[in-house]
Amino acid sequence: MLNAGTLTHGGIMLNYQCNAACRHCLYSCSPTRNPGYVSEDSMEKICRLLSKGGCCSVHIGGGEPFLDFEGLLMAVRKLRQAGIKLEYIETNAFWAAEAEDKQEVLLKRLMAEGASCLCISLDPFHAEHVPYGAPVALAQLCETTGMDYFLWKGDFLSSLSMLDANKTHSRSELEKNISEKYIHNTAMVYGIEYGGRAVNIEKEYATFFPVENFTGGSAPCKRLLSTMHFHVDMNCNFIPPRCTGIIIPLSEVVDGIPDEKYPAFNALYSGGVSALLNLAAENGFSPVKSGYSSACNLCFHLRHFLSGKDSEAKKFSELDKNHYEEALRYYS
Repeated sequence: MLNAGTLTHGGIMLNYQCNAACRHCLYSCSPTRNPGYVSEDSMEKICRLLSKGGCCSVHIGGGEPFLDFEGLLMAVRKLRQAGIKLEYIETNAFWAAEAEDKQEVLLKRLMAEGASCLCISLDPFHAEHVPYGAPVALAQLCETTGMDYFLWKGDFLSSLSMLDANKTHSRSELEKNISEKYIHNTAMVYGIEYGGRAVNIEKEYATFFPVENFTGGSAPCKRLLSTMHFHVDMNCNFIPPRCTGIIIPLSEVVDGIPDEKYPAFNALYSGGVSALLNLAAENGFSPVKSGYSSACNLCFHLRHFLSGKDSEAKKFSELDKNHYEEALRYYS
């Protein structure tokens, strides 16, 4: 049995749906991603398991948690009742386009339930889907209502300020007004991990190498059970830091993961990308001749391939096929 040990810090993804499909989204969220929102029963289960695992503080994200405000209130309430500190709630501020008095009511209701801080997204990738004036307006409203906040990342405000704050902007507009390399530059500022939808950024800008460059004695991926900045989704699944698309029931991460239950997970955890490549080859995988840009990029494509095999015989239930399929959409 594998056990992650004490859970230190994590995030709870209340949904996978989002009004945006940002280029860098590690979790491949989008308007067409799995519908639904965390249920009250699931939220209670998550809180119990987090407490059992020793987790004392979390943040809330998605998807976009404000797509179901009453559900968001419920989640904040359940965390407070469980004695788990809520550090902040992530939002792209799409809802800040509403009348100011309505926004203020929402913030005050959140504060009454115990929420005290918002992480407000502000960058060129979000500006393709949400007018950047919305996060700016929400930040101003937070100041007047007493809700703490931080703009993530506020450094982009100066470059965005030359654009119309009341509309979204296409790639061509952003390339013309900010930089022809704004996609690459934004990714560099973020220090983006090239998983989820960001694999497309890597594909566009990175150098590719033969598969052999990444398979010679690759190290085991022990970070799969890292308890630093892990996430739990709406279905009570544990998502390892950075290795999105892998889902293990949170109950098993806390109580012990049965040996050999998850072949793709076990291959990576014990033998790294080399072992995963061997497993994929046994199931019919052939590397592309153009090569791969990194070991993590190769790993993504191996997991994508194996997730398709799961539909045949449920061999790889730890791989979320929807994640990989969504990651390869919405990029142009």
